[in-house]
Amino acid sequence: MPRGLTLTPLPGIPEVRPGDDLAGLVLQALRRAGIALQDGDVLVLAQKVVSKAEGRFARLEDVTPSPRAQELARRTHKDPRLVELVLQESAAVLRAVPGVLIVEHRLGFVCANAGIDRSNVPPQGPEGEWVLLLPRDPDASAARLRAAWERASGARLGVLIVDSHGRAWRLGTVGMAIGLAGLPALVDLRGQPDRQGYVLQVTQVAVADELAAAASLMMGQAAEGTPVVHVRGFPYPLAEGRLAHLLRPRERDLFR
Repeated sequence: MPRGLTLTPLPGIPEVRPGDDLAGLVLQALRRAGIALQDGDVLVLAQKVVSKAEGRFARLEDVTPSPRAQELARRTHKDPRLVELVLQESAAVLRAVPGVLIVEHRLGFVCANAGIDRSNVPPQGPEGEWVLLLPRDPDASAARLRAAWERASGARLGVLIVDSHGRAWRLGTVGMAIGLAGLPALVDLRGQPDRQGYVLQVTQVAVADELAAAASLMMGQAAEGTPVVHVRGFPYPLAEGRLAHLLRPRERDLFR
């Protein structure tokens, strides 16, 4: 186990726009920070910069709400155009009450509003209100970025894409993994002894989510403008994880 974990927010990353070379922008930020990538390093990115680079914008004025979206909008007191986008990004609606719309995202996790965000979303072209959707395939996005950074550095790296999610049993949001490449999502400790010799029976550690939460502390949630964090000292071997490894199978989900 390493002696410490170092998380460094990367400075000077500009507002990301559709088609921008996000991998190149991060490499420039690493140079400004004086960081040379090494084997075992992890780069953690806020979902927004990935979505922006991939052009995942939608203008509400261009959305026509379906009858179901209009009905859910009445129940939740939300903009029916936003609700329509939520439905398009979701596999199922789980809760709909005033002010709250909880869905199973098409990627498999449960979140509010399908992760669609209005904050820090600049206009894209015509006037109107714009929102930002999650990446279509965050694991694939992470894999593309990892490949670019490994080519540039010659190092073996991990990449993590994170978003802020609420939890049914606690207040407040916390950073959680929505896409990853080159690092484990879960570390399975079942069958290993503890310090007293007891053999662990159920312990699996969501290391990708733990790292996502730590990096989110560095990123902030409002106007900080630090969407990428360099991590050194990740205390587990790099491995090929993916989002699906973190998702509880429906038949074992006791909370829906």
